[in-house]
Amino acid sequence: MTNYRRTFIPGGSYFFTVAIAERSSRLLTDNIDLFRSAVSHVKNGLPFELVAMAVLPEHLHCVWTLPGGDMDYPTRWRKIKAMFSRGLPKGERRSKSRMAKGERGIWQRRYWEHTLRDADDLRQHVDYIHYNPVKHRHARSVNEWPYSTFHRYVREGIYPADWAGGASEAEHGFGERA
Repeated sequence: MTNYRRTFIPGGSYFFTVAIAERSSRLLTDNIDLFRSAVSHVKNGLPFELVAMAVLPEHLHCVWTLPGGDMDYPTRWRKIKAMFSRGLPKGERRSKSRMAKGERGIWQRRYWEHTLRDADDLRQHVDYIHYNPVKHRHARSVNEWPYSTFHRYVREGIYPADWAGGASEAEHGFGERA
């Protein structure tokens, strides 16, 4: 088995990609209120700053900053996934392995985590997050996608409302990411 290593920095900022097991589903956007509730509930008990997020039908990208002295993002993700899953009716496809472990088949077991190194790394990942719905052709412009913190960034004057309008990923410097 591969030995996965995650970086844990107290008070660190992290980029995450988290996916639904059935990548052709619309589970997240079809149940956006349930997902938002799960995030909010966990955030109230285990605080973190939600720096940026875009929720797509079958995966999401986000950046969190944890409080100083705290590096426990795995517990937060476990609780968010569990709360979201409990709110859905049973009946999803499950592998024999999941059935043997008594697991639901909602989420992919693993998620991608990247510890952000500096302000430029943060900016590049936030831009990537906000452009992702366009990349996956869920929207023609970043401003069209309703399940994104992009709209907060516009209200706060960080982005203009027409940010990335018509520009390609290459023109924005977005590399190949999930």
